[in-house]
Amino acid sequence: MPLFSIVVPVYQAEHYLDKCISSVLAQTLDDWELILVDDGSRDKSGRICDNYASKDPRIIVIHQENSGVSEARNAGIARATGSFLAFLDSDDAFEPQMLEKLYAAVRDGGADSGACGHFREYPGGAREIEAAAMATGVYDGPEIMDGIVRPLLRDRVEGDRLLNGFVWRFCYDMRIVKENGLRFSGAYLEDEVFLIEYFCLSKRLAVIDDPLYCYLQNPYSVTKKYMPDFLETFMHSLNMKKGLVEKYQIRGIDGWQWHSYWAGLLIAVANEFAPGNRSGFLEKRRNLISICRAPEFADAIQNLNPVGVSGKKSIVIKLIRARQFSLLAALYSIKNLKR
Repeated sequence: MPLFSIVVPVYQAEHYLDKCISSVLAQTLDDWELILVDDGSRDKSGRICDNYASKDPRIIVIHQENSGVSEARNAGIARATGSFLAFLDSDDAFEPQMLEKLYAAVRDGGADSGACGHFREYPGGAREIEAAAMATGVYDGPEIMDGIVRPLLRDRVEGDRLLNGFVWRFCYDMRIVKENGLRFSGAYLEDEVFLIEYFCLSKRLAVIDDPLYCYLQNPYSVTKKYMPDFLETFMHSLNMKKGLVEKYQIRGIDGWQWHSYWAGLLIAVANEFAPGNRSGFLEKRRNLISICRAPEFADAIQNLNPVGVSGKKSIVIKLIRARQFSLLAALYSIKNLKR
């Protein structure tokens, strides 16, 4: 039984896989298994995975029909046999000491879970550091709820350092995952739901602020593309969160749904003008108005005026609340001419 099981969902990633897999092979801690889940790739990804597996028995390849990132991760979890679970996206990479440092932090802190910071890497090689979800230290259950679970539910638009649902900057106790049947669900925001439930169950988290993961700012990532079914996907995620709030009796998150609807609304508006949406300007404007008038979003707009919102989001919020939809649509259209 390996110490770590590393699950990598793979789809159309032939240009990134060598760097991704090589970063695991270069780990200073070598007690791992690497599970590559080829999610119906039509490029050379599947063959690249098989080639690496033929050379190293620690590498396992699963080939499946295209089912999305959640089902790919779930297939990897089902196959995993390690004591700890880690995730790696196929266009990203581990820093050489990631597993060693995470395991040392967990072991020395008597923890069941670990966390680290990461690099954002841009095309051309420039990097910037993003801090870990919490400051370096060891945290118990109530502190984990305050530092991770509640921010993932409520603090979605206000403030200049919102907590992102990056599942790959943590390592997880496999017993917690498997004994509670934790799985991913949905095509977007599935990571936030997974983290919320996992950290409702985790008892002790060891955090180191070292940037140990390299997150490529890939312009072709699914999160940068137009998602025609975003609203359905968002509602699925929100309903999953509602279920977790009830299941684990999470308190101290008054108004969290309004904050979540605002976060979803900002994404929905940007998505309407994302590359790939071939609708004309007037249709996009009509869709924008329709989204804002949907009962759930309209309720959030009426009942919550977000404050302390950073960057351009504050302008978008002001225009939505002022019902300046034509101006908002025009600004997004001009912005996307450069993309």
